Amino acid sequence: MWSALTSSSNFVLESLKTFVESTGVAGLFANMGWGSLIMICVAFFLLYLAIKHKFEPLLLLTIAFGMLLTNLPGANLFHTELFAGGHVHWDIFVAQAGLLDYLYLGVKLGIYPCLIFVGVGAMTDFGPLIANPKSFLLGAAAQIGIFLTFIGAYALGFSPAEAGSIGIIG
Repeated sequence: MWSALTSSSNFVLESLKTFVESTGVAGLFANMGWGSLIMICVAFFLLYLAIKHKFEPLLLLTIAFGMLLTNLPGANLFHTELFAGGHVHWDIFVAQAGLLDYLYLGVKLGIYPCLIFVGVGAMTDFGPLIANPKSFLLGAAAQIGIFLTFIGAYALGFSPAEAGSIGIIG
């Protein structure tokens, strides 16, 4: 048997190569560039930080999951024809939609920003504010600064959208 393996080592190498190419892992990496591979590694690192070390799990877990889904190669994870033309085609949505189509529907309809702000508001701890009420003045001063900066930028001739951007940054 040993002589069969050594005499036809090319056969063994070809058999191993064929086996590896037929696995799902090889198919996963066949059409992927190095950029996607790096981003998948970063996604797994963020998942590790969120789960193991509990570093901002509300943010890191969702960001890492989105990175992972975005960079998976070759798979159409959602049906682009359901959202063609910038709107949802409801007539074919129910028959063809999968889980990620329903998740993307929340993005398309603008549901997620409201949920995020409601969730962040519900998790806000008002204990420090109640313990030190004068810290309320700092928040009020920050809001006044935003509005005064907006009014000042608008008075200087910026458009309302530009003045809003300047106000938020300033």
